Amino acid sequence: HKMAAAGAEAAAVALEEEKRLPEGDPESGGDSEDEGDSDSSGDGEDEEKENEAEIQRLEEQLSINAFDYNCHLDLIKLLRQEGELIKLRRARQKMSELFPLTEEIWLDWLKDEIKMASESSEREKVYELFERAVKDYICPEIWLEYAQYSIGGIGQEGGIEKVRSIFERALTAVGLHVSKGAALWEAYREFENAILETAQPAPGSVPSPEQQQMLCNQLEKIHTLFRRQLGIPLLDMEASYAEYEEWSEDPIPETVIKNYKKALQQLEKCKPYEEALLGAETPKLAEYQAYIDFEMKGGDPARIQLIYERALAENCLVPDLWARYNQYLDRQLKVKDLVLSAHDRAVRNCPWTVGLWIRYLLAMERHRVDHSIISEMFEKALNAGFIQATDYVEIWQAYLDYLRRRVDFTQVLLLSKDSSKELEELRSAFARAVEYLKQEVEERFSESGDPSCTIMQNWARVEARLCNNMQKARELWDNIMTKGNAKYANMWLEYYNLERAHGDTQHCRKALHRAVQCTSDYPEHVCEVLLTLERIEGTLEDWDAAVQKTENRLARVNEQRAKAAEKEAALAKQEEEKAEQRKQARAEKKASKKAKKNRIGEKRKADDEDEGEWGQEEEEEQPSKRHKGDGDGVLLQEDMEVETGLFGRSGPEKPDLPANPKEKASISRKDVPRVLHDSSKDSVTVFVSNLSYNLADPEVKLKELFEGCGEVAEVRPVFSNKGTFRGYCYVEFKEEKSALQALGLDRKVVEGRPMFVSPCVDKNKNPDFKVFRYSTTLEKHKLFISGLPFSCTKEELEAMCKAHGNVKDIRLVTNRAGKPKGLAYVEYENEAQASQAVLKMDGLTVKEHVIKVAISNPPLRKLPDKPEAGRASQFAVPRQLYGARGKGRTQLSMMPRALQRQSAPMAKAENGMVQNSPATSSKPPEEPKKMSNADFAKMLLKK
Repeated sequence: HKMAAAGAEAAAVALEEEKRLPEGDPESGGDSEDEGDSDSSGDGEDEEKENEAEIQRLEEQLSINAFDYNCHLDLIKLLRQEGELIKLRRARQKMSELFPLTEEIWLDWLKDEIKMASESSEREKVYELFERAVKDYICPEIWLEYAQYSIGGIGQEGGIEKVRSIFERALTAVGLHVSKGAALWEAYREFENAILETAQPAPGSVPSPEQQQMLCNQLEKIHTLFRRQLGIPLLDMEASYAEYEEWSEDPIPETVIKNYKKALQQLEKCKPYEEALLGAETPKLAEYQAYIDFEMKGGDPARIQLIYERALAENCLVPDLWARYNQYLDRQLKVKDLVLSAHDRAVRNCPWTVGLWIRYLLAMERHRVDHSIISEMFEKALNAGFIQATDYVEIWQAYLDYLRRRVDFTQVLLLSKDSSKELEELRSAFARAVEYLKQEVEERFSESGDPSCTIMQNWARVEARLCNNMQKARELWDNIMTKGNAKYANMWLEYYNLERAHGDTQHCRKALHRAVQCTSDYPEHVCEVLLTLERIEGTLEDWDAAVQKTENRLARVNEQRAKAAEKEAALAKQEEEKAEQRKQARAEKKASKKAKKNRIGEKRKADDEDEGEWGQEEEEEQPSKRHKGDGDGVLLQEDMEVETGLFGRSGPEKPDLPANPKEKASISRKDVPRVLHDSSKDSVTVFVSNLSYNLADPEVKLKELFEGCGEVAEVRPVFSNKGTFRGYCYVEFKEEKSALQALGLDRKVVEGRPMFVSPCVDKNKNPDFKVFRYSTTLEKHKLFISGLPFSCTKEELEAMCKAHGNVKDIRLVTNRAGKPKGLAYVEYENEAQASQAVLKMDGLTVKEHVIKVAISNPPLRKLPDKPEAGRASQFAVPRQLYGARGKGRTQLSMMPRALQRQSAPMAKAENGMVQNSPATSSKPPEEPKKMSNADFAKMLLKK
């Protein structure tokens, strides 16, 4: 009673202090009369008006979409800031009806209500609020707050027992919490120690037998709490053991020491998982899953339940986690209140997941919940906002299964009743389901979600098998066939089997005759079934009619198939002709270009005939062509020898430069000796591509760009034969760390185009190397958005997406020119936020464009089949000549045709005489002799 009085006095003092504080800043201490008061009051009024307008906007938005979670949070935050207590309480109440509230929201709400609760009747309301809070999630902080608040009411009748009851419930719920459970045990012990102090007799007085007994009982309660706590693996339990040793006047019993050591060993096993949770970032789903697997092996139901609850407190929007938890409760614990509470919280957190609703309905039926409550829960499921049409089919089927199990069909058949109350409810639900899918679902998704009419099929089976009402079953099947299912053989055979089992031969024959006439996918199968029926049960007339009908039908089918084949062949021929025309057009274009080149070559030959400089230019151009074919920028060993021979071994004289500046610049590019890439420097080199062909002085530009990553040793841009920049180059650094840092500039925009920066790797030696740095597998925390307007910016998209969670990254997909493609990837912190964003954003209209939002799951890329080694032709062109991307879009080989004629049976000599070729002899063909660039030029002129 003394503690109660002290607590009440402290609460009264705190309440008086709050009343004395102004409504604004609680630490302001009163009004100020400084010179800036007028300005600050004006700003305060403007801010207050803005907040009121924002509150009104949020309330209107919630009236349109009550399931907007973030909108609820923003409204509560604003109302609390403005001190609108009545509206704040109402807003919190509405949100708690739709969603389980997090620990932070509950603690803020409880603290606000505790400040305003001064009378005993108001304390009861706070108790009710605490009871609601502890049901949403198992949170140690809320239980601790609940227990401490209840201590303030021990002055009332039964107050001490009520506090103990709350503490015991708290220990049952979270007393096993490895990292936070010790706080509750300590609070409970402190409470019992305080009672022990009040029970001590006055100094110098002799306690009565009753007082002595009460003291002994109280001491035993504290001993029991110590012993219970020491038997549980909790962090810092060594300190609790030392405290018990100090507090207890008697030695600690051996059984307690044994249990303590066992708990200590268990704690050592749990510590790695607890440390992983402490070091991980929210929501720690993988770490919690590992912890759950560990506890599942231990098999302690209380510990398994607690670790699931801890995981769900931080991953409340992960449907799979709820499903696994509910499955464990359904199959192992089977405690009604616990099971139904978990299912209820699951569907309130993830209302868009139909599987959770179906499991909830089954759990309520399993635990014999009243029919009206189950029906009410089903109606809530229909309004949950599923994201697929098929989800509505599944929830309807689950409810219809439940209604079917309620009907006692044996009683209906024995009493020869046409119906019963439960059967009529089942039939009414079937009819409503069919209508609901046709009207509501089809209007929203443009499909019913049940093209095969599975619900109507099940209805027909119930009527035929359980009610002996074949007439109703036939009506239903007639309706099914009118919905576009008459062309499918399996639908007709399903109906035939039902008639065969519960109908008569006449209706079976009629159904098969109609099937033969209507089926378009597998008519042969239906014809075979009809003939089998007539072979077993039919008369001669029936057999003749069936044979004639099937022969006529199959003849028509074969005729239609032949026409379709002819049409397909005609289309294929047209395509071949068009392809041939395109091929011919390309050949003519190529021939005209070649003729133009020959004219230019003849002119050059005439100009340089005396000095022979034409051949030298050819020697310079030929390696350039090979380099152009090499997409990775790495030449073969033979090519390297030729390249060094041009300027190192041969040492040709430099040609005279023309007076024309443009021609001079072009030839100067060709004259500069190219430095080949050394594969031993791959670690300090990056490959830069997708640059603009019009980039002025790329060597200087790129050196300036990459100098921020480290000292640049060399920039090697790649030029074409005509001296124009080809859009890619090699950047070599002094240190490897600089090259790694340079990769961070990938997709940096340079003169309007995204620059691609990738590691320099020889793909001939590493064919499986990929530079694509984005995942091509399912990523549940990442969204793929399509249908965006091209004008949509990254900032605009981020503003839309951050309303549904914390956005880590946004990537707008562009083409090689840097122009948007209307696609984007948005990465959230966790899959729960991504799932919420899909639910809210899919189908949203952005600048008159309807966007589609889905979880990122790129389709697998089809890799080309690798050719067999044995089939490789002796004339196959090396991979290096094609480059990294093969022959390119035209699929034309860039090798001169002259080099591809080595297999010709005859060859023409310089003097025009025909000579024997190796191909004409019986000896195997020898490898053609390598030609120098001068030989190649002479041969090309002859051709």
